Amino acid sequence: MNKPLWLLPLLLPLAGAASAQDAGGCPYLAADTGLTWEHRSTADSDFCRALRADGSEAFGLTIAKDSPFKPKGGNRAEHVNIDGRDVTWYRTEIAGTDIQARETVVELPDGRVAYMWVQAQTPEQLSQVLQQTQSMKFGATRLSSN
Repeated sequence: MNKPLWLLPLLLPLAGAASAQDAGGCPYLAADTGLTWEHRSTADSDFCRALRADGSEAFGLTIAKDSPFKPKGGNRAEHVNIDGRDVTWYRTEIAGTDIQARETVVELPDGRVAYMWVQAQTPEQLSQVLQQTQSMKFGATRLSSN
């Protein structure tokens, strides 16, 4: 099958988008975020880390039946939209550091929850990462059923 060479530049962005999605039980993550998934699964949960090109973690999440995180209203911080859902991020502290840390829980269509966390060095980095989380899609067909 000989395809015209001029089609190659048109097909390359599709290849990048496909590779950004290939991560087992992790949600879809837009290729333009520059992040890739590291995925591990157990019998009843999925663990996903969104990694930058340098290997550092931008954010992480676990998908399971229950979440270890119980939000406290007084810690409300940023409000975003992830996959059509209004999501509130909650401040959390990491003792002895100035790290900007946030946590949240998103209820998924299949009855499970995604517990997500973010740790950033600066308010600017935090803002960037929270924006990247908004590209995630938790389509029922994207998630593993483990």
